[in-house]
Amino acid sequence: MSKRTKYTAEEKLKILMEYQNNYISIVELCGIYEIYYTTFYKWKKQYEKQGIEGLRESRTWKKYSKRLKEAAVLDYLSGNYSLRDIIDKYEISSVSVLERWVNRYSHRELKGTRKGMSNL
Repeated sequence: MSKRTKYTAEEKLKILMEYQNNYISIVELCGIYEIYYTTFYKWKKQYEKQGIEGLRESRTWKKYSKRLKEAAVLDYLSGNYSLRDIIDKYEISSVSVLERWVNRYSHRELKGTRKGMSNL
């Protein structure tokens, strides 16, 4: 398990199944396991798309082209989409990645992600 998450893929699955099989609200479940509801929904979507593999933490940076970054930022700035809609549409790893692009867009040109670099 890495420093970024305190739950293994199997533990995440157990939490998702606990919600699915019990009459417990997401708010209660997130309180018990000390996770944000947005994290719960992210896990749920990843599991629905990729099964248990979707719950495993990636060990590599996801690469995004300059064109994809600009399209995502422009979609957000248009006001026609929510952050969540855009990360789903462009398969961006998280809302915080998109927020970083939006913040940087007004200050400097976006660049594609190069090998070995964070998503700038």
